[in-house]
Amino acid sequence: MLTESSGIVKVILSVLFFPMYFQASFVSFAWSAGDQLWLMSVKRIFLLLPVMAVILGCWATIAGLLTVPVRQRRQEFVTSLFVTWWDLGKSILSFWGGLFRFLLVLVASVTGVVRLVALAAWALVLDLLLMPAHFLRQAAQSVVKSPVPWIAVALTLSWCLVETTIFTYVMTPLVIDTFSNITGETMTVAFVRVPLFLFLFFVVLGSYAVLSTFVDSFKTKSASAIAGIAGIEAVVLFVEVVFLYREFVDSLVPWFAQYSANFELGVFWTLAISCFVWFGVRSLTWFLFATRGTPTIMAVIHGRGLRTAARGKSKKNRVLAVSDEYWRRLKKESGWVKAQGEELLTALLLPPLQVVAAGLNFCTLCVINQHLFRLPFDSLEAIKYSEDLIKGIKHGSESLDGGRPAAGRKRSADDVSEPVIESLTPADFAGDPADEPAASERQPSF
Repeated sequence: MLTESSGIVKVILSVLFFPMYFQASFVSFAWSAGDQLWLMSVKRIFLLLPVMAVILGCWATIAGLLTVPVRQRRQEFVTSLFVTWWDLGKSILSFWGGLFRFLLVLVASVTGVVRLVALAAWALVLDLLLMPAHFLRQAAQSVVKSPVPWIAVALTLSWCLVETTIFTYVMTPLVIDTFSNITGETMTVAFVRVPLFLFLFFVVLGSYAVLSTFVDSFKTKSASAIAGIAGIEAVVLFVEVVFLYREFVDSLVPWFAQYSANFELGVFWTLAISCFVWFGVRSLTWFLFATRGTPTIMAVIHGRGLRTAARGKSKKNRVLAVSDEYWRRLKKESGWVKAQGEELLTALLLPPLQVVAAGLNFCTLCVINQHLFRLPFDSLEAIKYSEDLIKGIKHGSESLDGGRPAAGRKRSADDVSEPVIESLTPADFAGDPADEPAASERQPSF
């Protein structure tokens, strides 16, 4: 159409449609369809949105300038138009700078996340490596701080096992000979030792139980109980001395014979030494650990339960102490994570939104004579909801009536802070200079 026109019409059309001379080239250059992938990505990210905003501003400027002759407050409208171009330029520069800021914030955020993940992995590795030590520490603290004498119980059972093992090896030949003479068959050692070990274990453990009951009878000061338990203890002493400790002393006779000529121990001294050994072993073990371990074992066997004294609430020792401490600290620093996420989102959204808002301001300036957005955006909270924008437009339209403030109405805090230019009325299109208000009565919009 421009090429077919001539003269003044061609000039006028060239002025009105001047964006057509460069918009196709600008869009093609920004779209960069034939370039390499990295160059095409850079151009589309950095140039496409600003180019579209500039083209929209050019067409909106042409439309606005065409309505200048029929507008009131023409000077203020033109001033607002220049300010809108100024806002668009700042928005484009902020868009380019915001992209680099977004990259920096992204690198910082990724570095922080990688650091947190690395610390979490290291804490987990430390927990796995130190887990045996934590188990031992927790077990030791539980045993030491527990009101139940677990150490005494463990030592009592361990000593019973040691004593049973010794007497099993000592009594095995005698038991084999005895059963072989009774049955007339030769028994193997492996066949005899297992049941003999179990039998002797309960015999030794039972001897401690009788001794514990004998001590308790003295605490009650009951003569009948003392006499009865004393008789039982005498029987236990006789059985263990004759069948166990006697064999143990007999096994030591060759050792005594090495240091004396014609050594004969005899029955009396054999039993005496056996009683002396039994009394020494029982006394040492009883006062060391059996005095507390035996009553606990008996309480468990008899089903009476363990009576423990009430203690304060103990502190829990976590097995995964390192990683637990790490996640507790991370929970305390959740504010940093939230702030970093908001900063990253702000750096991503604000730069392109400012360019879009600057382009929309051209359109709203031509239609309702005021800016829709106030630039630049400082944060995401500056981007209002649609309802707030509509309310702001209504307040801005109602704040002026024929170029004068409404009677008895003051500008409220809810009114839009952007400069407001009066909307077009039918009288404006009439073009009557007499209807135009005086310059002194006009309300400045800036």
